[in-house]
Amino acid sequence: MRLSCATGSPRRTLVLLAMTAFFAVVSTASQAAESAYPNRPIRLIIGFPAGTTDDFNARVLGGKLTERLGQTVVVDSRSGASGHLAAEIAARANPDGYTLMVAGTLTLASSITLFPKLGYDLLKDFAYIGTFASGPNVLMAHPSLPVKNFAELLVLIKTKPASLRYGSAGLASTGHLSMELLLARMKAQVLHVPYKGGSGVAVAVAGGEVPLGFMSIPSAIPLIQAKRAAALAVTSAKRSAGLPDVPTIAESGFPGYDVKNNFGVFAPAGTPVAIVTLLNKEIRAIAAMDDVRAKLVSQGVDPGSSTPGEHRALMESEVKQWARVVKDAKITLN
Repeated sequence: MRLSCATGSPRRTLVLLAMTAFFAVVSTASQAAESAYPNRPIRLIIGFPAGTTDDFNARVLGGKLTERLGQTVVVDSRSGASGHLAAEIAARANPDGYTLMVAGTLTLASSITLFPKLGYDLLKDFAYIGTFASGPNVLMAHPSLPVKNFAELLVLIKTKPASLRYGSAGLASTGHLSMELLLARMKAQVLHVPYKGGSGVAVAVAGGEVPLGFMSIPSAIPLIQAKRAAALAVTSAKRSAGLPDVPTIAESGFPGYDVKNNFGVFAPAGTPVAIVTLLNKEIRAIAAMDDVRAKLVSQGVDPGSSTPGEHRALMESEVKQWARVVKDAKITLN
């Protein structure tokens, strides 16, 4: 027995040495690959079609990343299932930094409650790289509505809620969720009229089909300029650079109210920390560029970046907030 052990010991030692050498080679190769990143084109997935805010943000960011990283960043639209098709593709991709996704935190965060059988886990299947920009909504009123500002609207909602209706870009859209959060704070109810997309609600408010509507700032600006509707308040905590003269809901009596789609960059979970750190550094530098900021503001998008930790914390907070709103308002997509 002792002879057997003595004979086996050198073999085990050789095996251990071989395994150690193997893992050292793998580790060295992995580190070399990370240090050379990127050495081929990067795919930037979005969950909505061309012409949307997601597409605009991704193309601005992708163009600058191409310049700074020396590799082409290709925007790949995988629209469908309210952005979940793109998220599932991104979550299942190889975590090597060559497949990334641009998506809004509000859209993803509300999905956990709205779609209980998603093919991915939002908080486990992604590496959070950082936010890049944010898009608030603006509450618009048709000229026939007898209010001149947000304060007067609040009085009308409290005294004659049954006489009001509001439109949004659809069930569980950012406009719908924005209003339901506000109504929950007010302990009031107003009839919701969902339309198919932002253009639908813009046409409805401009034509007086509904007296109120939440819409994106790019959709609202032409109506404001043509005096076909008036802007009452924006949903972000701070005034939007796209509509600097329009007050926020927060400053109009609801402190802490802050609703916007924070557009961030995601990668599959397991993406090396070195790559996440590099990408975050580049994204934050891009978000601070004057020409980038001007492009974003021109489309009603507010520039603003964050660390990976701040990005994840924001998502966790939004998941809790929108779960509560969706359940309290009994919003379903069935």
